[in-house]
Amino acid sequence: QVQLVESGGGLVQAGNSLRLTCAASGRTFETYAMGWFRQAPGKEREFVAAISRSGGSTYYADSVKGRFTISRDNAKNTMYLQMNSPKPEETAVYYCAAARSIGSWYRRRNIDGYDYWGQGTQVTVSS
Repeated sequence: QVQLVESGGGLVQAGNSLRLTCAASGRTFETYAMGWFRQAPGKEREFVAAISRSGGSTYYADSVKGRFTISRDNAKNTMYLQMNSPKPEETAVYYCAAARSIGSWYRRRNIDGYDYWGQGTQVTVSS
């Protein structure tokens, strides 16, 4: 079991940057693969980025490659999403998620692959 709490959301102007933080409880954070998802009003929750247990491998949705960076600090039980040049259409609630096991390309990029979720943090991008 792990508890996840997101923070760092808010209002950001297009062209600026924002960093989201996911703080995890417990002593087993390093045993979980982690991911970031987002959900806009009226839309399904979608994959943004993922990172392996050690942080050695990262994965991104095509739409955010080159602009967003996922990272983690296992010593601090913390995961981050650095959002550079976010776009207005990326306004959404952003969620962090933890997975006990991934096992496939599909599960890495879909909500069914994750076991635990945070409450979400609102990100609003203005033009």
